Amino acid sequence: MTNRPISLSGLQLLDRRRFLSDSTQGLSGLALTSLFASQGLLTDRVSAAETSPLSNSNSPIRPLIKPETPYAARQPHFAPRANRVLLIFCSGAVSHIDTFDYKPELIKRHDTPMPGSEKLITFQGENGNLIKPIWPFRPRGESGKMVSDLLPNLAELADEMCFIHSMTAKSNTHGPAENQMSTGFILDGFPGIGCWVSYALGCESSDLPAFVAIPDPRGVPQIGPSHWNSKFLPASFQGTPFTADKPLPNLRRPPEISEATDRSTRDFLKRLNAKHLEQHPGDSELLARIASYELAAKMQLSAAAVADLSSESIDTHKSYGTQDENKNKAGFARNCLLARRLLERGVRFVQLFNGSYAMGEGVGNWDGHKTLKEQYSVHGPILDQPCAALLRDLKQRGLLEDTLVAWVTEFGRMPTFQKGANGRDHNPKGFTVWLSGAGVKAPFSYGATDEFGHHAIQNVATIYDLHATILHLIGLNHERLSFYHNGIERRLTDVHGHVLRDVLT
Repeated sequence: MTNRPISLSGLQLLDRRRFLSDSTQGLSGLALTSLFASQGLLTDRVSAAETSPLSNSNSPIRPLIKPETPYAARQPHFAPRANRVLLIFCSGAVSHIDTFDYKPELIKRHDTPMPGSEKLITFQGENGNLIKPIWPFRPRGESGKMVSDLLPNLAELADEMCFIHSMTAKSNTHGPAENQMSTGFILDGFPGIGCWVSYALGCESSDLPAFVAIPDPRGVPQIGPSHWNSKFLPASFQGTPFTADKPLPNLRRPPEISEATDRSTRDFLKRLNAKHLEQHPGDSELLARIASYELAAKMQLSAAAVADLSSESIDTHKSYGTQDENKNKAGFARNCLLARRLLERGVRFVQLFNGSYAMGEGVGNWDGHKTLKEQYSVHGPILDQPCAALLRDLKQRGLLEDTLVAWVTEFGRMPTFQKGANGRDHNPKGFTVWLSGAGVKAPFSYGATDEFGHHAIQNVATIYDLHATILHLIGLNHERLSFYHNGIERRLTDVHGHVLRDVLT
């Protein structure tokens, strides 16, 4: 008879005290369940909240989270339009003037002073004359939506998009504005939107994180990990950053360690963790660390598989541009393909970044102050083909039906050139974002800026409204999803925000 190692569960059964404790708890649980059932108290907590007379209350809804299984899937507040979110964040502030917001009057008044500009001082100083879009606009698709030639592949998909042309931000500085777009606040110290979604809904995958952040191949945006940091939310809900070219390190089992030894070691570690946890009950950081290690063990296979793009067809690689001679474009294309693979495997929230601040102003990002045409001629192709291929791929696979795609940037840019320069200064008073996929009207345009694209004048929208709408589409009430922190019921949207119902199907 061969000697076989006793499993973790077997070892626990040999522990007399644990066996008796577990038996007592099990019997108590059965009795309590029977009592609740007899009194009709086992109705789904979230569904009851939505259908009860208190459904319009602003009382907080905090998800019921088991510390030992923080990533388990949880019910939304109401039936969602989307099951997952892809947030494409172009850092550096993309010029809406030169991409999606067509202004005939700006073309007509090219190289003339903007009315009132003599008193206008923006982020970097005085402004010069109005300057028409650098790239011509053309009608696209059946809708005839005017989109510029800077992004020709994305322009072809205009009929799939819901444009919000009246977005506004609270800051004209990149760091605080990036903070607001990702966390709802211009100050540091608040969780990213992906963390809120992970906290509320968990993950549909048992071996991948609920929230994955994919930095640009050139580096991270200005506020870096603050985009995906959980801050005051439990540490379990922070985003996991990795890219197609730099997957999670140290996941592979060393070749000198056998699979059986590896499995036994994990079981032994799990037992030690359980013992340690008994001495520190309620320690959320310890629980998060244990859950993270257990997820990491599962990810030894799953993360390696999802980042392995070799199984994709030659046509798929070609459509994304993963082998393009431009290494930055090819790297971003591989990240786009990784994003699709994560979404189809049940990752709840994917935040895909385009642009990095490590290379300086406008060099590796969209911050076009001085030489906008030269810089955007570099950045446009890096974004355009891979991002368009990602949208087409999601649609072709049926994933767009229950995936919400949001394309955002931290603010817009001025319709004027800066005085003495060939670029546009920061403009938080009016810019464009777009949505696509589950639950949004397309083709559709919401709101408008003035005749020059300077400030929003019609259906003015805020980042709070955008966040409220994203949460609504995945079945979450932004006014009730909360976390109690330092005496305050914290929300992603603070005390602001309205769902943009006019953009919903």
